[in-house]
Amino acid sequence: MATTSAAIALKDNPKYYEQVQSIPEMWAIAAQRFSSVLALHDPHAEPAVKLTFGELHQQIQQFASGLQALGIQPGQHIALFSDNQPRWMIADQGIMAVGGVDAVRGSQAAPDELRYILSHSDSVAMVVQDVDTLNKLLTGEPLPVSLVVLLSDEAPPEVPGIKILNFTQLMQLGSGQPFQPVAIARDALATLMYTSGTSGQPKGVMLTQANLLAQVAGASTVVDLKPGDRVLSILPIWHCYERSFEYFVFANGCSQTYTNIRFVKKDIKDYQPNYMVGVPRLWDSIYEGIQKQFRDQPANKQKLVKFFLEKSDRFVKARRTVQGLSIDNLTPSPFNRVEAAIQMAVLAPLHALGNKLVYQKVRDGLGGQLKFVVSGGGSIAEHLEDFYEIVNITILSGYGLTETAPITHVRRPQRNLRGADGQPLPHTETRIVDPETRKDLPVGQQGLILIRGRQVMQGYYKNPEATHKAIDAEGWFDTGDLGWTTPQGDLTISGRAKDTIVLTSGENIEPLPIENACMRSPYIDQIMLVGQDQKTLGALVVPNHEALQQWATTQPGVTVEGDRTDLTHKAVQDLFRKELNREVTQRPGYRPDERIGVFRLLDEPFSIENGMLTQTLKVKRPVVMDHYGSMINDMFG
Repeated sequence: MATTSAAIALKDNPKYYEQVQSIPEMWAIAAQRFSSVLALHDPHAEPAVKLTFGELHQQIQQFASGLQALGIQPGQHIALFSDNQPRWMIADQGIMAVGGVDAVRGSQAAPDELRYILSHSDSVAMVVQDVDTLNKLLTGEPLPVSLVVLLSDEAPPEVPGIKILNFTQLMQLGSGQPFQPVAIARDALATLMYTSGTSGQPKGVMLTQANLLAQVAGASTVVDLKPGDRVLSILPIWHCYERSFEYFVFANGCSQTYTNIRFVKKDIKDYQPNYMVGVPRLWDSIYEGIQKQFRDQPANKQKLVKFFLEKSDRFVKARRTVQGLSIDNLTPSPFNRVEAAIQMAVLAPLHALGNKLVYQKVRDGLGGQLKFVVSGGGSIAEHLEDFYEIVNITILSGYGLTETAPITHVRRPQRNLRGADGQPLPHTETRIVDPETRKDLPVGQQGLILIRGRQVMQGYYKNPEATHKAIDAEGWFDTGDLGWTTPQGDLTISGRAKDTIVLTSGENIEPLPIENACMRSPYIDQIMLVGQDQKTLGALVVPNHEALQQWATTQPGVTVEGDRTDLTHKAVQDLFRKELNREVTQRPGYRPDERIGVFRLLDEPFSIENGMLTQTLKVKRPVVMDHYGSMINDMFG
């Protein structure tokens, strides 16, 4: 962290981050290169916060000095439970600068989850967002730490056996002594990021300095950021996707503004970002807002907008064929290209007019300065891809997991193959194998995705069995996802071998605990959650027909024929909606993302005979998904 002669020597090298040994080492160089450039802006703090790179570097060092004054030693673990704010980055890098390892999570997580992470990570201290977060953790067993730092300036409460300081107090402590630089090895553990496991308990993903630096270097091959480029940040900073992108942004001297779901649409217009990263739900929300504006127009204008969108949709799809970027026709024949080129030529004037009259206004409403946005955390819907391409807003989709820090693949501006998840980052290898035999499959054939590269985690903390299961002896990481590759190396995700459901918000949902909770209802016999890449969870429910029939006899108008009740009756639908809501919301550790938004009642149970259960009576999710594919699609509309 100190401004060493080595750092000064590297400061004029735009690729300096490929030569440093750690993320903290970047700050001295960044402060030299971009000292007066705005680094962080939080307009929604009270008061608003603005920090230049020079000021941010100084505060990181001061925070680190405060930790050293309190006796924090290299290699010790510190829990960091906070949400987006400039002080999160100061704390994160202050902890790393002293050679510490932070175990991170948002302050809104369930108390039981935070206490588990605190204990499992062997943290000797804890940094929390505010007194409310601390009080939430104090309601259970005694905390296994003797030091707590608040990122707020609230008066620290008195808790026996625990020293508690607020942010200002720690910074004052740090100002009283110079920071003592710590040598940090490139392969040293940098952070523990907890992700859900099949047992229901989160697993601590061990990411090293090398893993994080690989993300910074890899992202630089996708886009060439410039000092002062504007970035708008909305995703949780403790999430691996946002966190790695922020390291990349700051390594290149960009100015980042924090927003939130309440202000994002206004902030995009006001702060005119050049870049954003988000999940499909964000781009869907912005799309829906634009569509609402279209619908609010007089009928004749609505008709005109629809006309341009239809013509431009044909134009961009013809252009993809000409460019060889149509995922359904990667190798178009000369005739196909000529045909598409003629169609482009015919439609180009209308597309240009639509751009002048409609699409430019859409871009202006989003600040007018977007160079591109990145979408991750789930597959983005085809209609969103088409719309943003029509209005000339470039979306680069990518793929990765927390275990890979996270990016392994991303589309490039020069090869933006819609529907795919991009080509691998440098030094990243991809294999598609048969899930059973682990033998390599031909290009274009679906199989299990294995990844090997510099971004692959060190392993799961204190869980060698899970580590061995995830990473083989040759270093190949089992993603648990299904996909295929094009001859050009583009990866396309086609399904998930594991059960985790990822919503368009980017939230990972483990279905089994929720399904088990729902089956506490006397009216539910079997249930399987669905909702991959959807806004909300859905459920296929097999009723307990005996209990339902008994209930139906007390309900006027509900018909029963034989041993079957009319499942389409409104009263029956209302009953199951109430049952699902009650059981899910009363589940310990419940999160709003776990609510079941839509469901369908099935007359046929899952069984061994119909192939939907294994011999051990576990639901064969892919079989059920295939059998009820049309119903599921209809469910989500």
